[in-house]
Amino acid sequence: MNESLSVNHLLGIKDLTPTDIDLIFKTADNFKTVINRPIKRVPTLRDITIANVFFENSTRTRVSFEIAEKRLSADVINFSSASSSVSKGESLIDTVNNILAMKVDMVVMRHPAPGACIFLAKNTKTQVINAGDGTHEHPTQALLDAYSIREKTGSIAGKRVLIVGDIMHSRVAISNIFCLNKLGAEVMVCGPATLIPKHIEHLGVKVEYDLKKALQWCDVANMLRIQLERQDIKYFPSIREYTMQYGLNKRLLESIGKEIVVMHPGPINRGVEITSDVADHAQSIILDQVENGVAIRMAILYLLAMKTNANSIV
Repeated sequence: MNESLSVNHLLGIKDLTPTDIDLIFKTADNFKTVINRPIKRVPTLRDITIANVFFENSTRTRVSFEIAEKRLSADVINFSSASSSVSKGESLIDTVNNILAMKVDMVVMRHPAPGACIFLAKNTKTQVINAGDGTHEHPTQALLDAYSIREKTGSIAGKRVLIVGDIMHSRVAISNIFCLNKLGAEVMVCGPATLIPKHIEHLGVKVEYDLKKALQWCDVANMLRIQLERQDIKYFPSIREYTMQYGLNKRLLESIGKEIVVMHPGPINRGVEITSDVADHAQSIILDQVENGVAIRMAILYLLAMKTNANSIV
């Protein structure tokens, strides 16, 4: 492949160009055919060793990356901070350098500190993929969300995309805003005023506090989970009151007078931000997002590995 990414790491959507994103999507199209055939493995990365280094709990993202790596025939090392020397006081750099000394080629990292992946990329000699760093970014989630919108609606440019929920603490929301803006979509955020960051309009988004009005405006609604683990104070009176004001149920979905696409990055708190009858509705593409996540992560792993090989040849 002659085309290559403009970056050596995937640290955030902010670093990608629209051309990069288009290349990732085209590559994911090819890998999606691979994961839907009887033999789901290709030998593309059989000489590459990848470490999944997770300092926060994760199921979907970690498993999605692991499946993507194994579909590409990479050697995979899974690292959990709970059972590591980090719990004994070892630094991030020392931990990763010890892993790299075992001849690891690429690190996929999730960390609770914003900017941890940028710090790692600057201080180690390895490629880094950000699997979520604090409230900073979650680039692969934004890419798979945008890819899923494109797959469902045919294009992203000109689409009206609504992001509902805890915008203040959500790295998914920020990465989605950056990605959708680069691809020409209109973006609106909706949620309690206490969970909408001040001056967020400067990121090129609209703000609406009435969920029904926001749903009537949009073509796609991405319902976010309330990030209770990142909230140090109470931002709304109760979960019940949040659900009454900002939860999406079937009655509300059917009352807006048009069909919209419903998304959720997971994990879903059924009955809080979204009810089961909406999560399982024909307009929901939540399971499509999960499938597309593997194809997108395969594309990113492949493109970054090819970039390194090209540089080493030169």
